[in-house]
Amino acid sequence: MDFWVWWLIAAGGFAIALVLTAMPELGMLAAGGVAAALAAGLTDSLVAQVIVFAVVSTALILAVRPIARRARTQPPALRSGSDALMGKSAVVLERVDGTSGRIKLAGEVWSARALGEDDSYEPGSQVSVVEIDGATAVVM
Repeated sequence: MDFWVWWLIAAGGFAIALVLTAMPELGMLAAGGVAAALAAGLTDSLVAQVIVFAVVSTALILAVRPIARRARTQPPALRSGSDALMGKSAVVLERVDGTSGRIKLAGEVWSARALGEDDSYEPGSQVSVVEIDGATAVVM
């Protein structure tokens, strides 16, 4: 069997391992295997094929990992759902204390409770939403 077939089998093995483990580096090794298969189609030199595999795989890992790390650590560009409500201002409709109350938040009436057990806010006060706990806004 020709070397290019073995390189494609290796690339397929790396691709299967990528799917099973979700390690993106294995995808870069699979791409290196495909590049080595192409090199095997051009030359019979096993050393050249291994060098192509190593260079392509290493270059892809070095290029893609910083991009992936940066994308993973950045906050999402668009907050939605309850995450979008955190930090918003609201108006107290019914007295808010450590256990209950009502506020108007983003045009809707929400049940609310104060962040601190001893804190309380009277109707008409402006409060800030700290978090959303189920269907209750926690305010301060």
